Amino acid sequence: MSREPPRGEEEAPGGEGEGRARAGEGGCYLALCGRPVHFEKANPVNCVFFDEANKQVFAVRSGGATGVVVKGLEDKNPISFRMEDKGEVKCIKFSLGNKILAVQRTLKSVDFLNFIPDSPQLEYTQECKTKNANILGFCWTSSTEIVFITDQGIEFYQVLPEKRSLKLLKNQSINVNWYMYCPESSVILLSTTVLGNVLQPFYFKSGTMSKLSKFEIELPAAPKSSKLSLSERDIAMATIYGQLYVLYLRHHSRTSNSTGAEVVLYHLPREGSCKKTHILKLNRTGKFALNVVDNLVVVHHQDTETSVIFDIKLKGEFDGSTTIHQFVLPPRSIQPYQIPVAGPASVTSQSPVPCKLYSSSWIVFQPDIIISASEGYLWSLQVKLEPVVNLLLDKGRLMDFLLQRKECKMVILSVCSQMLSEPERGSLSVIATVFDKLNHEYKKYLEAEQSYTMVVEAGLSRSNPLPKRPVRTQAVIDQSDMYTHVLSVFTEKKEAPHKFTIAVLMEYIRSLNQFQIAVQHYLYELVIKTLVQHNLFYMLHQFLQYHVLSDSKPLACLLLSLESIYPPAHQLSLDMLKRLSTANDEIVEVLLSKHQVLAALRFIRGIGGHDSISARKFLDAAKQAEDDMLFYTIFRFFEQRNQRLRGNPSFTPGEHCEEHVTFFKQVFGEQALMKPTTF
Repeated sequence: MSREPPRGEEEAPGGEGEGRARAGEGGCYLALCGRPVHFEKANPVNCVFFDEANKQVFAVRSGGATGVVVKGLEDKNPISFRMEDKGEVKCIKFSLGNKILAVQRTLKSVDFLNFIPDSPQLEYTQECKTKNANILGFCWTSSTEIVFITDQGIEFYQVLPEKRSLKLLKNQSINVNWYMYCPESSVILLSTTVLGNVLQPFYFKSGTMSKLSKFEIELPAAPKSSKLSLSERDIAMATIYGQLYVLYLRHHSRTSNSTGAEVVLYHLPREGSCKKTHILKLNRTGKFALNVVDNLVVVHHQDTETSVIFDIKLKGEFDGSTTIHQFVLPPRSIQPYQIPVAGPASVTSQSPVPCKLYSSSWIVFQPDIIISASEGYLWSLQVKLEPVVNLLLDKGRLMDFLLQRKECKMVILSVCSQMLSEPERGSLSVIATVFDKLNHEYKKYLEAEQSYTMVVEAGLSRSNPLPKRPVRTQAVIDQSDMYTHVLSVFTEKKEAPHKFTIAVLMEYIRSLNQFQIAVQHYLYELVIKTLVQHNLFYMLHQFLQYHVLSDSKPLACLLLSLESIYPPAHQLSLDMLKRLSTANDEIVEVLLSKHQVLAALRFIRGIGGHDSISARKFLDAAKQAEDDMLFYTIFRFFEQRNQRLRGNPSFTPGEHCEEHVTFFKQVFGEQALMKPTTF
C-alpha cells in the first residue's frame, strides 16, 4: 500500500495459518462493518493514502492529474477533484472540515490548496524552517492549524487561507526517528534517541503546543548494538475509557520464565509522568496487529488467523505497580465476510466472493480501522456482544464486561431473562449478584443526575461554567426496563415454581433498597399479583404488616380491588392510605379514578362523611363503569340518604342529577324509583 511512511499502524504479516479450524468453533465476537468504503485498488498508476484524523482514503491517480477521489466511512458523498502532477505524492490530507488540502511531494516543503467557495484554486507552499531537515510527515490539529514533523523537530503553523500563507506559531528542536498522531486526543508522539525508545509527547489545543513528560519504553532485553531498537510497528496510541494510552507490543517478555508476547500499556496523562499500568498477556508468539474498539484492546494474530480481546476495567492480577490481564474470551476469527461482485447486472448475479481475512495486504490503523489495499476496502471493526454471552459463563464477570459496552442494554436484558428461565436458570445468589451490578450503575447515574439538578437549581453555575448533564448510557438499566423486558414476562410465563418467582422479585426489590433507590409501585404490584395468583394471602399480609412492600396510593388501590377475594385487604388498604396522611377527599378521588365506586362509598361511610358527599360525583363514576347493577346500587343508596335526611327520596335541583334520574328510568323503569315513605 503506497502512502506516507506508515503512521500509527500495525501490519498483519502474510502466512497461511492452521487456526481456521479452531476459529470456526463458532461465536465470532468481532466483525467487519457492513458498509465499508470501497476505493480503487493500489496499482502502479493509483496510489492510496489514509488520513487517520478525518478517517478518509485518498486514491490519487497519476499524481492527481487524472483525478483524486476522497472517501470516508461517515461521508455520504465522496470528494473528487484534479490537481497538477508536480511529482510523486508522499502524503495528502484535508484539514478538519475539508476546507484546505495539504500535499507533501518533497522532503523540504508542503503544498496547500483552498477548497473554500469563491476562493481561487491556486497552490501555495510552505518550506520547513529548519535547515537541512527532512519532513517526515504532517498532521492537521484543527481546521487551520498544522504540524510539520521533521527529523530534527516539530514546527506548528497557523494556515491563513485568505492570504495563502502560513504563520509559524511555535517550533521545537529534537532528533526524531519516527512519529505517531492520535487525533482523538490531539497528541503527537515522537521517537527520540539512538535506540528510539524514549518517547516525547506534545499536546495541541487552539493555537497552543504543550510539551508533556517524556518517558522510556522498556525494551525486552539490553540491545546488542546502538541502533534503532523500537519500531513504530510495535507502538500504537489510543484513548481507552477516556484516558490516553501508549500501547507497546513487546515480542518477548522481560521475565525469562514467561513465554509469548505481551502488550504493555503506558498511561499518558495531560499532567504528570507517564506510567506503565497494564500488561496484556498474549501467550503466543508471531506477528500481531492492534485495534481498540468500544474500549477493548483487540490483538490480531496472523499465524492462527484469530483475534483476542482485553478489557482493562476487568479485574486482573495486580503486582504492586501494574495489572496483568489475560484475554477475556477464547481466540476467535473475525466473522467471515463476503465481498459483493461489482459489474453489470448480468455479472453481479454471481455469488459474492469470501474476503481473505488476516490477509498480508491488511493494514491496521487506530482506533478501529482495517484497510485492504489489494481489494480496495476500508472497514471499521466492530464487537458483537451476543456471542460473548455463551463464551463468558461467569455471570458476574459477564455483567462487568457488558456494562462497559456501548450497545449493551438489550443484551443485558436478554441475559437476565435467560438467567430466570430453563435450562439456564441461575441460583438466587448469582441472580442477586447480577441485580446488584445493574443497580450499582443505575444508582451512579441517579446520583450524578441529582448532583447536576442541585447545581443548576442552586444557581452555582453563574460564576462557573454549567456542568455537563450526565449522559444516560445503555448501561443504565432502570426499573421500567427490568419490569417491561424481564420481570413481567418472567411472571407471566409461570414456568418457574412460585416460590422462586417471588424470591426473584423480592431479590430485585432488596437490591434496589440496598442502593437506596426508591422502588416503583408497579414492582410491588407485580409481587402482590403473583401472591394472589397462588393464594398466598398469609405472605401478602406479612409483607404488608412488616412493611416489606412500601406504602403508596396505587398499591392501596390495588389492595382495595382485592377485597372480594381477600376481605382483610380493604382494611389493609385504608390503613396504608392513612399512613400516607392522604386527605379523605383525595382517597375518595383515587378510588373513583380506579372505578372502585363501592369501595369509595364504604370508605366514606367508614369515616362518617357519607351525608355530605356529592351524589352526582358518585353517580358519574358508577355510570362510567358501565355496570347497571353498580349504578342501581349507588342510585338506591343516595335515594335512601335523601329519604333519611329530607323525608323524600327525590334529588333536589341543586344536586344536578337530572340526567342520572332519566338514565335510571330508561334502564329500570319509572316504577323502580323509590316512593316517599310516610309515617
